[in-house]
Amino acid sequence: MTLTATERGTAWLTEAGVRPTRQRVTLAALLMGDGRHRHVTAESLFAAVEHRGEKVSLATVYNTLRAFCDAGLIQEVTVDGSKSYFDTNTHDHPHFFWEEDGKLTDAPAEALEIARLPDAPEGAEIASVDVVIRLRRKSV
Repeated sequence: MTLTATERGTAWLTEAGVRPTRQRVTLAALLMGDGRHRHVTAESLFAAVEHRGEKVSLATVYNTLRAFCDAGLIQEVTVDGSKSYFDTNTHDHPHFFWEEDGKLTDAPAEALEIARLPDAPEGAEIASVDVVIRLRRKSV
């Protein structure tokens, strides 16, 4: 038996202990309904919701993405300190950011080697290391 996108989204939320409200299930179905990982912005997810004819406000999309991050369902990847992408793959891995079209994609983690990190300042610890490799197409 194959799960529908809504069933898969509901299960994804329930397994993480997130209450599956109508809006959350709608967004979860778009994020994980086909079982594949994706990178979205709040705006692109909002556009996908509108395209499906669903009614969810942009503020609800932002709040829901934040709740999904807090529950460990997705991770936020910040580019340029102002643009946030949300990644359904929560394992540590680097990203490519394509400057021309503003697209974020996974980079091969096995090809990345970080030999050393600086010591954290007194009273702090390193929580994570985010690697975003900025790309632009070569001029011909």
